[in-house]
Amino acid sequence: MNRKKIVFLTGTRADFSKLKSLVSITQNSTKYDVHLFVTGMHMNPLYGATIDEIKKYGFKNIYPYINHESIDNMDVTLAKTIEGFSSYVNGIQPDLIVVHGDRVETLAGAITGSLNNILVAHIEGGEVSGTIDELIRHAVSKMSHIHLVANEKAKKRLTQLGELPSSIFILGSPDLDLMNPKRLPKLSASKKYYDIYFDNFSIGIFHPVTTEIKNLKKDIKEFVDALIVSDENYILIYPNNDLGSDYIFEEYKRLEFNKKIKLFPSLRFEYFLALLKSCDFIIGNSSAGIREAPFYDTPTINIGSRQNNRSQNSSIFNSKNDCKSILKSINAAKKYKRNLKENASEFGNGDSDKIFLKLLDEIKIWNLNCQKQFQDLKYE
Repeated sequence: MNRKKIVFLTGTRADFSKLKSLVSITQNSTKYDVHLFVTGMHMNPLYGATIDEIKKYGFKNIYPYINHESIDNMDVTLAKTIEGFSSYVNGIQPDLIVVHGDRVETLAGAITGSLNNILVAHIEGGEVSGTIDELIRHAVSKMSHIHLVANEKAKKRLTQLGELPSSIFILGSPDLDLMNPKRLPKLSASKKYYDIYFDNFSIGIFHPVTTEIKNLKKDIKEFVDALIVSDENYILIYPNNDLGSDYIFEEYKRLEFNKKIKLFPSLRFEYFLALLKSCDFIIGNSSAGIREAPFYDTPTINIGSRQNNRSQNSSIFNSKNDCKSILKSINAAKKYKRNLKENASEFGNGDSDKIFLKLLDEIKIWNLNCQKQFQDLKYE
């Protein structure tokens, strides 16, 4: 039997959380020969060299590739990734490339696949946000042939972009596959693994907004000021490697001797979820506050514009980028009454891996044409 060869491309801890269950279920199938192209933040010791975490899961056929030396401009990282991934793809000749989201590594994967007549499947296209990510995400969708979206809203947006309905499949959000509390490590195990001694704590993640880089030094100072003034215990996770992250690292030096704040380059996703489920609130501008936190009814303080237009929930408290506004939102979040009722309906039911495998097992996926056609909307 000729097994279909699938390559998953991952560049960050965030997109790997969306791919993990899909990699696992296909690797365990006799029908598919599964490979991982691992690049981006995974290869950088500054961010915890998370390729080591991928290896711990026991995945096979891992190909490491360094696509940046420090904090390159996004266009430079894109070019380097295309060069490396193109060489890799031409060597192994995959039948399908799977990418997720809106990073430059994702765009590199889609460009390489489409220009080499290889089917590209894009996970979680059709989403909206408030930064350069949106432009990249929609560009990836236009360069992809198979669309695995989170919900009906995303499907409708892709049809507005001219994508054929026959190429769009509702998958849900694959990270929900891992979020069932029964599958998570115990909170005590997570705290022990990372030597977290706080009884009560919150989680902080603040990423650069590349379209607002001129304001970043001020914004991150206000964020750190708010953390200090609030006098809460925080688990603070490093930003991604976008342009401007060096400003954030510089500001975090103020926290090095603060006993109420523990800094981490990265957290293993399952441990992160266990901590997120039990923390007082999550604060910053990470999509984890919009997607994952509401699943556990954990309050979110969402700062600034990075998650503009994303799904809203009663547990999400939006704040401006100033200390006073952030502190006001912290107080509101602390008063929020959690009902601990998980609600994942908007992003699936935690079975994306099974839906994904079923789609791959059907012939119609593999018969989709690499030569795309624009679908005009019919107006009455």
